Amino acid sequence: MTYKKQLTILLSIIGALCLIYILSMVFDPERVGSRSAAYTWLDSKLINQIDRISISSARETNLLVRKNNEWFVAHNGKEYPARQLRVDDFIGIFTKRAPYPLRSSSPSSHERLGLAEETAARITISGGAGLPLLDILVGLTDTTGRDVYLRRQGQNEVRSGENKFNAYISGARSSWYNLRLFPESEDAKLDVDGVQRLTVHTAGAEPQVFTRWNREWTFSGLSITDPDMGKVDAYIRGILNTEGDDFDETVSPADPMFDHSRLTLELGNGSVRTLRLSAPGEDNRRYALVSGSDYVYSLAGWAAERLFKTAADFEKQ
Repeated sequence: MTYKKQLTILLSIIGALCLIYILSMVFDPERVGSRSAAYTWLDSKLINQIDRISISSARETNLLVRKNNEWFVAHNGKEYPARQLRVDDFIGIFTKRAPYPLRSSSPSSHERLGLAEETAARITISGGAGLPLLDILVGLTDTTGRDVYLRRQGQNEVRSGENKFNAYISGARSSWYNLRLFPESEDAKLDVDGVQRLTVHTAGAEPQVFTRWNREWTFSGLSITDPDMGKVDAYIRGILNTEGDDFDETVSPADPMFDHSRLTLELGNGSVRTLRLSAPGEDNRRYALVSGSDYVYSLAGWAAERLFKTAADFEKQ
């Protein structure tokens, strides 16, 4: 057999093997099943249209509304700032393609899988005044506890998928609240680099003033021998990131209790933000109020204590 014939035979064998491999990949039952199970509940092109999300369970119904591209939690006739990143992550569950294999098309399976309308949790995502963009029922988890059964409202088709839903459905309303005293610090729109001066007023004490000078700080009202600029940055960053543990509807923003102490932040854009606090109460808990809003925050004692420092806290070690 000549060399040319041998080469032709070998190339033919290689070509046949490649063809067999490609066909096996294309028609492999597991791969076909995986592709057919990939599913998305909501077209990502509709994200910018979403302006309302209702999440109903046996426990309660939470309502999220979008205004001027920001999310709020509607409750008792008032709208509270929502955690923007949490809402974005929640919407992402529905817009990302993932395995959601078909489990049943029979209405008789709905009750058994926890998808009867009267027992299932329900998530309705709306935009504008038309029909909902997505209306979905969330039922029981499977025997492994990893997947949950789902179906669109008004349809019989049941699918299952990774249980990313119950953490949002079963959480308390406060889990949706952005309880940062300065909500815009959540996505770094407000950070320590934007602060030019901080003034801390406490009852019966000389004000403490921290003033930025280039990339360092100068001080008034504190005697610091060897200041650690990193500690000052960390202190101011901590103020910006301070969170309450809930909003309080029983206290009026006009209550004179908020005259007890205050922190004033002068920002590089020329704006001024003032945080006013009540005196420590039970367990050192305080109420807090930030200028520009009428939200009253309930602040745990340990969180309130971190707002006030002594000169020794800024000394180098």
